[in-house]
Amino acid sequence: MAIFIDESTRLLVQGITGRDGSFHTRQMMDYGTNVVGGVTPGKGGQRFEGPSGKGCPIFDTVRQGVQATGANASIIYVPPAFAADAIMEAAEAGIPFIVAITEGVPVLDMTRVYPYVVEHGARLLGPNCPGLLAPGRSKVGIMPGNIALQGNVGVVSRSGTLTYEVVYQLTRADIGQSTCVGIGGDPIVGTNFIDCLAAFQADPDTRAIVMIGEIGGTDEQKAAEFIKANVSKPVVGFIAGQTAPPGRRMGHAGAIISGSAGTAAEKIQAFQDNGIQVMKRPSDVVPLIREVI
Repeated sequence: MAIFIDESTRLLVQGITGRDGSFHTRQMMDYGTNVVGGVTPGKGGQRFEGPSGKGCPIFDTVRQGVQATGANASIIYVPPAFAADAIMEAAEAGIPFIVAITEGVPVLDMTRVYPYVVEHGARLLGPNCPGLLAPGRSKVGIMPGNIALQGNVGVVSRSGTLTYEVVYQLTRADIGQSTCVGIGGDPIVGTNFIDCLAAFQADPDTRAIVMIGEIGGTDEQKAAEFIKANVSKPVVGFIAGQTAPPGRRMGHAGAIISGSAGTAAEKIQAFQDNGIQVMKRPSDVVPLIREVI
């Protein structure tokens, strides 16, 4: 099994005719993802041509796409100024799982979007995330599918590129993954570490979990406490930004150290206090995973 997506995922792409949307739609189709349609206002009735003769219809609205295709997931490749409206349109149309790739969505917009999505019973992944990949099953997002291998290790990360690095290290060592999830590093995201940890705990095909955090905020500390209380599977962790100076913004909008609460040292200590094996560097994932499973 996988978490959130699998072979039954019927994907609708919002912004399918844009540069990023069209490029990554072809990548997802080529991987085998069931892309059933796209949405670009004003281009309804046209057809998107994918690789190897694959293609899908284009609709003016998400609701039209859902009614015509039975889509149960949506991915958003639209500019930051329109991303909030795109997310809420997907939720209002009854899409249960929404992935927002867009970077730079205003935090104020997300204060409106998050409760709206929850009220409509949908799950949002992102924004500012690479999406997720269920190796051998489905790819929803921008993760490179060729670096992954189907298996039993779940990966969840705030950092997109560190996700790729850890997945590649695991694959090179012939250690496969059940699902690889990038939750994004913005201050307000739809799906957090605890959501993914609970899903991995419930997934019978996930035997161990890799959690990649970074400086800023307290999400990793809360996740560590959740693991001790609720997760029976072994967890290996990593914290990025161990040499970052206090009080300075480092990359992600959420990666701001405030006092001692967001430092790498505090997070690593929280991991260790709650029984999580800690990597000093991403390449340590292979020996630590082999040790715990």
